Parts: sequence; structure tokens; C-alpha cells
Amino acid sequence: MAIKQISVFLENVSGRLAEVTKILSDGGVNLRAITIADTADFGILRIVCDNPNRALEVLEKSDFTARETEVLAVEVADKPGGLSTIMEIFCRNGVNIEYLYTSLEKNRDRAAVIFKVEDVKLGQRIIKENGLAEVTSF
Repeated sequence: MAIKQISVFLENVSGRLAEVTKILSDGGVNLRAITIADTADFGILRIVCDNPNRALEVLEKSDFTARETEVLAVEVADKPGGLSTIMEIFCRNGVNIEYLYTSLEKNRDRAAVIFKVEDVKLGQRIIKENGLAEVTSF
């Protein structure tokens, strides 16, 4: 099952990220994974949270531009080569990864990695066929 990721478009100005995280916190949204990519003028904040519908609601009420995207999450062994194993499986099976980042959650000796893939259904099939541990909720 794909996970909902929220992407938030931010001006690259001091305090803007603090504002977004405060709005989400005040709205009762718990962040489970977070990353930001920036340019000189703007950034794209990507989050996975416990309640994506609520996150969209509070962000839009505060006039932030946000959208929902499907991503996949896979448990990865927290040891040298853990991520490489997953990447090799995806590569061998033609899964195009657009970007990835890690979750704030860690389960024992495994971490969760969030993957934005070109074809979500193909990614899900490859995860299942290769016996990988898909994370379906946070």
C-alpha cells in the first residue's frame, strides 16, 4: 500500500520552515519523515505524517501551497549494504527512483526509507515479489 506524502512549496526566507512545522504541530500532526530540497528562491518540503488529510487541511488554511503524492516505504537493514541491497533489486527490475529519504522512525535494527518512484504499482509489485518489508503506515 502506498503512503501519502505531502509536498509544501516554501519561499526560501528565514523562519518559513519554523512556521510550517509550528502550524503542523498546532494542528496535531505528527511528522514521521521529513526532507527539504531548496534553490536560491524556494524550497520543497516533503513530509510523511500520521494524518496527511489533516496536514493538508491546516496547511491550506494557512495559505501554503501543498499537494499529496504517493510514495513507498521499505524497511532497510541498518547495516553497511542495507540500502544497496534494496537499490540493486529496484535497478534489476526497472524501478526508476526519483528521490528517496529516510524516516524519523527506527524499528529495532531496521530503518524505513521513503521512495518516490516513477511507477508506484511496479514498485509495490517488486517489493512484494522480493519479500521486502513494505511499511504501510506510520
